[in-house]
Amino acid sequence: MTGTDYVTEADRALEETYEEPMSLPAYVDRIFENPTIASHASKYLLEATEAAGTRTVVEEGEEKERYRFFDDPYNDGEHAILGNTEVLNGFVDDLRSIAAGRAKDEKIVWFEGPTATGKSELKRCLVNGLREYSKTPEGRRYTVEWNVTTADAEERGLSYGGDPTASDDQHWYESPVQAHPLSVFPKDVRDRILADLNGELEDHVPVRVDTALDPFSREAYEFLEERYRRAGKDELFSAITDETHLRVKNYVVDVGQGVGVLHSEDDGRPKERLVGSWMHGMLQELDSRGRKNPQAFSYDGVLSQGNGVLTIVEDAAQHADLLQKLLNVPDEQSVKLDKAIGMDVDTQMLIISNPDLEAQLNQHADRNGMDPLKALKRRLDKHRFGYLTNLSLECELIRRELTNEKSVWEADGYDELADRIREPVTVTVKGSDGETRTEEFAPHAIEAAALYAVVTRLDEEDLPNGLDLVDKALIYDKGYLQEGDTRREKDEFDFADGAHDGEHGIPVTYTRDTLAELLQTDRERHHAELPVEDVVMPRDVLNGMAEQMADAPVFSTGERSEFENRVVPVKNYIFDQQESDVIEAIMHEKRVDEETVAEYVEHVYAWETDEPLYNDRGERVEPDPLKMKLFEVEHLGRFSEEEYQGNLPRESVQNFRREKVITSLNRHAWEHRDEDFAVQNVDLTAIPVIKSVLESHDWEDVRRTFEDFDPRQWDDPPSGTETETVKEDTIETLVTEFDYSEASAELTSRHVMGQVSYRWD
Repeated sequence: MTGTDYVTEADRALEETYEEPMSLPAYVDRIFENPTIASHASKYLLEATEAAGTRTVVEEGEEKERYRFFDDPYNDGEHAILGNTEVLNGFVDDLRSIAAGRAKDEKIVWFEGPTATGKSELKRCLVNGLREYSKTPEGRRYTVEWNVTTADAEERGLSYGGDPTASDDQHWYESPVQAHPLSVFPKDVRDRILADLNGELEDHVPVRVDTALDPFSREAYEFLEERYRRAGKDELFSAITDETHLRVKNYVVDVGQGVGVLHSEDDGRPKERLVGSWMHGMLQELDSRGRKNPQAFSYDGVLSQGNGVLTIVEDAAQHADLLQKLLNVPDEQSVKLDKAIGMDVDTQMLIISNPDLEAQLNQHADRNGMDPLKALKRRLDKHRFGYLTNLSLECELIRRELTNEKSVWEADGYDELADRIREPVTVTVKGSDGETRTEEFAPHAIEAAALYAVVTRLDEEDLPNGLDLVDKALIYDKGYLQEGDTRREKDEFDFADGAHDGEHGIPVTYTRDTLAELLQTDRERHHAELPVEDVVMPRDVLNGMAEQMADAPVFSTGERSEFENRVVPVKNYIFDQQESDVIEAIMHEKRVDEETVAEYVEHVYAWETDEPLYNDRGERVEPDPLKMKLFEVEHLGRFSEEEYQGNLPRESVQNFRREKVITSLNRHAWEHRDEDFAVQNVDLTAIPVIKSVLESHDWEDVRRTFEDFDPRQWDDPPSGTETETVKEDTIETLVTEFDYSEASAELTSRHVMGQVSYRWD
């Protein structure tokens, strides 16, 4: 594309975003065609959230519907809020009640949680989502602008800080607080418009516009009203709102226009932070008729900027003095510029804080009914963000912190997520010498960091017998626990409802800083002749996270002791994953093909059923006792020759075939039943025992397949030995099939073989 093409593309984008101003009657016609553009603040925020749709996720082991709005879809997921879906769904439910005027009108929404739980991302996600939604036809947002110079050429005109001598084309002044166009109408007429509009709505949330004109617009309205009344003008309202004086224009919602954000560092008197301040120099220039003129008001307070959509108080503990000033804003929907001039406000108020705000609010709690903060606490509707307790989400978050990856992970099944969890990560690092180099987090390194962080956040008081915290973490991530051939769903475990999962633990900021330090530290080479100084192994990660706690002020003494004790089961689990990779790489070329497995399943099914069974070629399947026996002894490795009488299975083998193969097959058939179901069409990997045959091996399989293999020779295998051949093939397979680099494959396999050597004989 040429430069001109890019400019043309930008022109098109803006044309789709903005419209030409319209007259007030044209706007009224428009809202009957598209009622959402007239929505009040809470309804608008609800509609923006729902417009992005939903998706199904698993969190804490349960399927939940998640609003995609919180994945920051319009910004490619850059500020997605990971996890906390139940909390966000509760927020949307409350929005629905507030928008419909059911019980929670007076509430101020409060998001509270420890540091690094996604609260800042919430603010950015809301701003991004509302901005982009306002660019869509359904999400258009409108306000009014005024021009009074055409009423009397001798008048100085209307402005708020602008040049009153500007040309006529520049005499249009927009409402500084995004006044709703319907607020121009007298209340009884506005009520009739809304009654007619809501009568046509299928939505259960009616449109409500209870606000009067803002002071600046009211000044313009009254100025025009006085001029035309003195002139004896008929149809006074039509004259005032003629398109030469009043236009309805659309605006893109953003910070400062529809979204007000009060940051932690913002200061000033409460009135200034809330609505703005008077510009005293302007008071002398404007004809105020003996009073303060709303044209001389800055309107840069958080409520002024957020009027029409959303008001956010960030790090609310820094503005605790302001919260009491907000008490009556939600229910009275008004605020005063000073004692004489008030302003109606329509905004959804939302405050964000760390737990320190709650401590401030409870400072008088022991005074019971005399608590001066009781009225404020009654109006706060609390939603608590917690630390992530899903392994996959924590992996995603850590990768975001280390790299520029921003897309939200979505998967058709957990196997796809599992591949993302174990993936290696490469990071470009600039050293103290100014040179850049590429560092690799080996496969399972990010998984190790994430699993350790999650394990520190889980409550161990409710652990069922036989489970440890790693098991709980896996159940929360998958929704089930696979134990050999047995799959147990989460609802089979008795986890307490009141568990304190996610309330404390290792924050992602600590994990990020530890991993970043590992990247910058010259680690000891694991072996002198190996190019491994640029590989961070899972054990490097876990050792670093555990050892650096002693110097981390974010943890208390009790937390350090508790968290350090939880690293051992994580190390064991990660080693099991590395060991599995190495075994599967060794046995990669020796795996049983699906055709052989399918033939075995067909023969078992034919062995059990009384009805004739035909394969996909139309041939009748006759069960072959020898083929079944060989598969069960050699491939499954479950049975010995003693468990057969000749080729005929004894009771233990028969029970296995019925309970593990046929029952699983029938269950799968029932769950996926359709007209075309046949044994040969079954996804065999969906049957646990078959999945283990296709995908899982153990050291006995290795020993049986490679009789002369010796893991003690792995580091430097003698030339011409079977160990040398196995190692060469294994390293190549780890690199080509398992996403290892040559260095990480070497280090991982050495680590695994070092442990296996002790028990090989």
